[in-house]
Amino acid sequence: MLIDGKWVEAASGKTFETPNPATGEVLARVAEAGPEDVERAVRAARRAFDDGRWPHTAPPERERFLLKVADLIEAHADELAQLETLDNGKPFMESRHVDIPAAAATFRYYAGWVTKLYGETNPSDEAYFNFTLREPVGVCGQIIPWNFPLLMAAWKLGPALACGNTSVLKPAEQTPLTALRLGELLLEAGLPEGVVNIVPGFGETAGRAIVRHPMVDKIAFTGSTEVGKEIHRETSATLKRVSLELGGKSPNIVFGDADTEAAVQGALLGVFFCAGQVCCAGTRLFVEQQMHDEIAQKLAKSAEGMKQGNPFDPDTRVGPLVSKEQLERVTGYLEIGKKEGAKPLIGGERNTAKGLEKGYFVKPTVFTGVRNDMKIAREEIFGPVVSVIPFKDEHDAVLQGNDTTYGLAAGIWTRDVSKAHRVARALRAGTVWINCYNVFDPAAPFGGYKESGYGRELGRYALDLYTQVKSVWLKV
Repeated sequence: MLIDGKWVEAASGKTFETPNPATGEVLARVAEAGPEDVERAVRAARRAFDDGRWPHTAPPERERFLLKVADLIEAHADELAQLETLDNGKPFMESRHVDIPAAAATFRYYAGWVTKLYGETNPSDEAYFNFTLREPVGVCGQIIPWNFPLLMAAWKLGPALACGNTSVLKPAEQTPLTALRLGELLLEAGLPEGVVNIVPGFGETAGRAIVRHPMVDKIAFTGSTEVGKEIHRETSATLKRVSLELGGKSPNIVFGDADTEAAVQGALLGVFFCAGQVCCAGTRLFVEQQMHDEIAQKLAKSAEGMKQGNPFDPDTRVGPLVSKEQLERVTGYLEIGKKEGAKPLIGGERNTAKGLEKGYFVKPTVFTGVRNDMKIAREEIFGPVVSVIPFKDEHDAVLQGNDTTYGLAAGIWTRDVSKAHRVARALRAGTVWINCYNVFDPAAPFGGYKESGYGRELGRYALDLYTQVKSVWLKV
């Protein structure tokens, strides 16, 4: 783990295994951070903030650093993509052409903001001069998930470092490898000691210690709604600043006037990308009732043609789930769906074909006969599973789409621009895609309504998460 600019073992001497999800084989043993390690990391981050080595670094220098990090990520793109695929299981083509370039782009985007964090002058009584300063929050505890390990590290570190904060970053225990390699690249780029500390470990120990630590000024968490609620409760005692990007059960709505082929391809991308392990996956596919059967059959046929297998095979479209625990969770939901009366047009079970039997593979699954009140339509499964649900008209589509505790994202497929605008405004979701799905850019904010969390990552909105505004009065 990385603490105060040095690579160290856990104080307890403990390590944990990280396996290859495609084979079940152990890739590496990683130092397991505990409360004592978190204590050292937080104190290092506190010193690096309080003595000004990072917040007082000239903005052009911080900008150059972030640009250097982006350059190093691109220079090591193949290596990072291989590590990501080995550790997470996603197809190498996804890692190499989506995750890694997006991580570099995020650091580069926030490099551009470093020199533009302006304060304001405010009109006031002529006897006084009032102005504002936008200052960094301080020490940030950043806890990232296992579905996009390097990219989520970039989403957290990019704006935090741009604003002059220091960080204690905890990668998910399932996927620590690219975060640790990123730590090496940060040091190579010239990061001062203690500015970023990386503590791989488990949520119950390392994560909880970060959340509870009195020297941590802000928590940024991406993960499940259940853990997000626990963090919300824990931080209420100290009123730490918190941002939460949590789960989803996103509606992807196909109207009768939609381009059928485009909608089917969009639905495929919306739910089977990253084997469905995406918080904004379009897992509830609402189809206008006259097109329901046609879309469901076309989707099933297309999904059946998606190759599942070795993540390093360039033809593989669907990889394994990240862990044995996730495999058990998803297959459990498949059985629940069948018992509730849902019918799998394809899939509905683990994939134990030759060569895949030791990995954590679940067949892409398309359920029909699903009602919006079924468990598989209400709870986040986080796997390659989609429920196709009919709706009567625009009003019914919005009603069913919003009938969820989540509100992270939504999709709309229609040729009617007026309808698209009406429905986009009516859906209670932080991101709405129209005639597309899973489109992202570092400049576009991302975050949820309701139990999908609060706060917005990316874009200029993320700067609000990592800065505080100070009002200064001067008597003239």
